[in-house]
Amino acid sequence: MVVFLRQQNRRFHCGLLRSVFMNVIWRTLLVLWRAKGKLRRNGAADPMMVSRVRLTTLPTDLDLLGHMNNGRYLSLFDLGRFDLLVRTGVWDALKEQGWYAVVASETITFRKSLQLWQRFDVESRLIGHDDKGAYLEHRAVVDGEIYTRVIVRARFLKRSGGIVKPEELFEALHRPDNLPQLEPWMERWAVDAALPSTKAPAPSTWE
Repeated sequence: MVVFLRQQNRRFHCGLLRSVFMNVIWRTLLVLWRAKGKLRRNGAADPMMVSRVRLTTLPTDLDLLGHMNNGRYLSLFDLGRFDLLVRTGVWDALKEQGWYAVVASETITFRKSLQLWQRFDVESRLIGHDDKGAYLEHRAVVDGEIYTRVIVRARFLKRSGGIVKPEELFEALHRPDNLPQLEPWMERWAVDAALPSTKAPAPSTWE
């Protein structure tokens, strides 16, 4: 019995240490390192590729109900976006131009919860663009089954100031020939969910 308790205690502490050292920042660095290695070995991937990053639900990902915290999904989906941008060469191309991407809006749908130590894949893909930015889809997938999906609308900014328009972006990065048209609901959502620009008033008033 004592030996069993010691083994369980050791497993608990190993798991705790693993969760601390593999929190989001360390996961991010690991994903970037692996993605850059694949880019060096294989060259730039097809911009329409589906990126897949294997992750595990850690204790630091959980909420009080014992499953992955709703807000954590968005942080982990960032890892899929980093992997996609690096492996397709977009990351380096943006850096050369002095541009960077920011999330303008996102919408998430939950289907099933991820449990402690459950392994899953973050699948990511570029799905279209409008006159102001690009759209990506991220999925949390377990054994081929979708658990969660998020649609992200990203904008590209210049470090010198100003917005990178899609035509300027695709002139530098080359627009994929097989880039699909956005689904109509995504276009409506982008308009309906938008906040005033940073130059316009945005008072916090409740009606």
